Amino acid sequence: MAIQLIAGELPGTYVVPEAVTDTELMRLAKMLARRRLKRGRSMENPDAVFNALQTLLMDYEREVFGMVLLDNRHRIIEFVELFQGTINTASVYPREVVKAALAQNAAAVVLVHNHPSGDPEPSSADRQITDRLQQALNTVEIRLLDHVIVGFEGTASFAEDGLL
Repeated sequence: MAIQLIAGELPGTYVVPEAVTDTELMRLAKMLARRRLKRGRSMENPDAVFNALQTLLMDYEREVFGMVLLDNRHRIIEFVELFQGTINTASVYPREVVKAALAQNAAAVVLVHNHPSGDPEPSSADRQITDRLQQALNTVEIRLLDHVIVGFEGTASFAEDGLL
């Protein structure tokens, strides 16, 4: 049975007229997060994008690496998951990242991956792959706007932390 969402009185609020399980609630949250990452949406509010990414990736049991592809006005083209790894690492290939960005004619990207441990603090490996990806993307004139790490404890932004 499909859960019915009713628009609340304030924009961005919803009413669920019946009791829901935590699984159903998480499914609804992920559906709304995907809507926030829909084609044509602007990246004007990075916190909303970070929250949507956190909702999508925070409960994975393994590391997942993806990116938000953006046009030249920083509107979302697509969110793609590119690589899956183990509980504490994912192999990321710069060639595949560049290939995916070029395939969608992206002008800019926001990288994202989760830390299944919950702690979003960047590791030295995270810093190294970000540098490699930035170099690769620069070669084809695609701007790297941010690298966001998500966990259930919150998010970390390379751009906000001065790491880009």
